[in-house]
Amino acid sequence: MFSIDQIITVGFTLFAVIDILGSIPILLSLKEKIGEINAAKATLASGVLMVVFLLVGEAFLKLMSVDLQSFAVAGSIVIFIIGLEMILGIEFFKSEDTKTGSLVPIAFPLIAGSGTLTTIMSLKANFGDYNILAGILVNLIIIFVVLRSLSWIERILGKAGLMVVRKFFGVILLAIAVRIFKSNIGTL
Repeated sequence: MFSIDQIITVGFTLFAVIDILGSIPILLSLKEKIGEINAAKATLASGVLMVVFLLVGEAFLKLMSVDLQSFAVAGSIVIFIIGLEMILGIEFFKSEDTKTGSLVPIAFPLIAGSGTLTTIMSLKANFGDYNILAGILVNLIIIFVVLRSLSWIERILGKAGLMVVRKFFGVILLAIAVRIFKSNIGTL
């Protein structure tokens, strides 16, 4: 039922897509504009979105007459584009308005945005639900810790360190996207 290998793969995949470390500059900017970020509230809201999508996302797809493999292929393309954004520093997907409060821009779409939800559905094609849930929970812990210690992380990594982390996880994301695409394209 639980597979450490799957949990690690899912955890790293979600970590790369969510890109909480790469989002630190955005989060610091938001903190400056909206005041203190409620780490518990933002983490809980994004966690609920991810778990709900994990549990009912497939039923929603069936309602829309889309099979999981087609969604996985489409999701792999989105994940690939997100990886390109991270590596090239080009914004393909435009950010939402950041002045509407801490939950809207942080929990959704920054943490549990379309890329994360697409990735969760794409992962369902190759990994068990319990392993995906465990990967989500591991990421929620990381998200909470990062949100609670934004200023400290910025001081430790510095701008160059944050850039290196973002580029590294961009390459990992590209490789994961290719793997998801390759394993699902043959079933269509």
